[in-house]
Amino acid sequence: MLIDLVLTVCMAGNPASCKEERLTFESRGSQAQCMMLSSPYVAAWSGDHPDWKVKSWRCAWPEERKQGI
Repeated sequence: MLIDLVLTVCMAGNPASCKEERLTFESRGSQAQCMMLSSPYVAAWSGDHPDWKVKSWRCAWPEERKQGI
């Protein structure tokens, strides 16, 4: 089963310009566990994308993306 780490990111030079990025991982059971384990992935994404700042993140099941929730 897969789970998405959903990042809301904004351009460092234009904080009003934001978008959503999704990182998909193998689920370890729950969204709460995903959140507890997410910090290193958020930090890695942030380090790989210096022009963007991570504003927030959450975990979501991929089915929610397909259903438009």
